[in-house]
Amino acid sequence: MADQSQRHPRPGEHESGKELKLLHFIYEQPDIDEIRGNPQRVLDLIHKFEEKYRFMNVGAAKGKIVTDLIAELKPHTMIELGGYVGYSAILFGDAVRRAGGKRYFSLELNPEYAAIANMLIELAGLRDFVRIIVGRSDKSLHKLFTSGEVKQIELMFLDHYKPAYTTDLMLCEQLGMIVPNVTVLAADNVLRPGNPPYLEYVRSTVEQKREAAKKGPIKSYNKEGIPQRTVQSFLGEDDKPSFEVLGNPNLVYKSTLHQPEGLQVR
Repeated sequence: MADQSQRHPRPGEHESGKELKLLHFIYEQPDIDEIRGNPQRVLDLIHKFEEKYRFMNVGAAKGKIVTDLIAELKPHTMIELGGYVGYSAILFGDAVRRAGGKRYFSLELNPEYAAIANMLIELAGLRDFVRIIVGRSDKSLHKLFTSGEVKQIELMFLDHYKPAYTTDLMLCEQLGMIVPNVTVLAADNVLRPGNPPYLEYVRSTVEQKREAAKKGPIKSYNKEGIPQRTVQSFLGEDDKPSFEVLGNPNLVYKSTLHQPEGLQVR
């Protein structure tokens, strides 16, 4: 999907405190009682706030690609990797609920962002439908699987730490969560600023992935070709995946590019 040049600050790191300012801006609206339970009103206020502050939200144009996908697929559950302050969880969570879905999981590393997102999600009337899970995306995915809450992925939106796109997908493959003719992935920012390792992986043939698997499990992030501003890990330069992953080289993905608004991978 399209360029979002800012990186997510590390937990505890703030450039301007704009996320907290957003929360105050919305909750200080004089018609706050009319806003409660109305997801679109909350989203509209985020857009209004963005006239002054630049945010990393998926936005209305790119968001429509995913909401159209939700309306088409009607997933029972949806997972997003990278929730930030809750914009996408509100937009997509509301769409999944309207499509007859049962649950929306938003995985966010930064506990401060997660707290803000929870308050906005509650204001939007989605608290009982959207669940925010705080922590590393790979550990959270693993726990969702081992707990039995999510055995297979129907629709997953990737918009978190760019080098983790590939390793998190490979973990899901390894766990058996990626199911042919069931799983659909939507990945943001793979064209601009770019995520060559992810695109290379989902476009690789079975033979190419089998050959790569002979080298053994992946133990670190592949940052090659990813702009420096997007590879600074929240957890420091020595950060690495929580699990060694081999993925499932027998899976083949069908890719569809949407430029500049988004990337859809099937």
